[in-house]
Amino acid sequence: MAVTNKDETSSTNASSSPILISADSLCTILTHHTLINHFRSTLPQASTILQTPIRQHYSLSSSSSSLLLMPCWPSSPSFPYVGVKLVTHFPQNSALNLPGVQGSYVLFSSTTGQTLASMDSTELTLYRTSCVSGLASKYLARHDSQVLVMVGAGALAPHLIKAHLSAVPSLRKVLVWNRTVEKAATLANKLKESGEFAGVCFEGCGCLDEVVGLGDIVSCATNSETPLVKGGRLKAGAHLDLVGSFKPSMMECDDEAIRRGRVFVDNEAAIDEAGELVGAFERGVIKKDEIGGCLVELVRGDKVGRSSSEQITVFKSVGSAVVDMIAAQLVYETYTRS
Repeated sequence: MAVTNKDETSSTNASSSPILISADSLCTILTHHTLINHFRSTLPQASTILQTPIRQHYSLSSSSSSLLLMPCWPSSPSFPYVGVKLVTHFPQNSALNLPGVQGSYVLFSSTTGQTLASMDSTELTLYRTSCVSGLASKYLARHDSQVLVMVGAGALAPHLIKAHLSAVPSLRKVLVWNRTVEKAATLANKLKESGEFAGVCFEGCGCLDEVVGLGDIVSCATNSETPLVKGGRLKAGAHLDLVGSFKPSMMECDDEAIRRGRVFVDNEAAIDEAGELVGAFERGVIKKDEIGGCLVELVRGDKVGRSSSEQITVFKSVGSAVVDMIAAQLVYETYTRS
């Protein structure tokens, strides 16, 4: 694939050679604040014109690894892009100090089919996943939330922390828990030393059951197949953000959390894919028609999010090709304008 410098590409049709946007470049282009705002302004229209088939998920022969393909294209010429995300999931990579999720996002012109760009989808996914949660917290978390409990300290955790801090500026304390206590402490110290969020205290913690009840927002990003967050320990008015699971065997909270909370999803795929919900449906904890709504309905105002300061809300996300596409759109258009 040929690569052009961004100075040589000033518009969609300026060059026939695709551009390559590295992870480092992507991180200089995106901020959690700007991507949350971009989702808020573009998701309602984009969700009506972007076509997204069920993601193709293939199990690989090696140790629970998988390959995912997520294409997306418009039904209207008003949206000028076609895109596809190619992702590998190798959960054992943590032992090698490598990301468990890696891949590329390829963007094409919907008018000519020309390849416009290829960008690092590992970073793109980290930003879009966290910013979907951040956007949801604007509608589902209390506006006076003070404490964020982060469950997990992997690659997604700092992004989720930054997204929630950007979306809910009242937050003043972040408690990080991880099965490996040292990882939680390392992440907390790194965020503290960055100085990016003045007035916010970051701490690592060793016992999740002791701190989960302190969280006004509890955000989970793990590969757990056994419940970590016990619903009986959630405080009144808490918002539970579940990010990690994407297949029925995975779950980050127990049935009591689902029973106590008003549940919302990023899109309808979560109803069939998320272990917390699939299991709750099977056990009669909640019915499918009791789901409060999806993210785009919250943004449009079609559904009401939090209805009281005492209500517990739950947001379960599994990702979608729509948010991949509009995140890639922002990256590409910002890059070519600069």
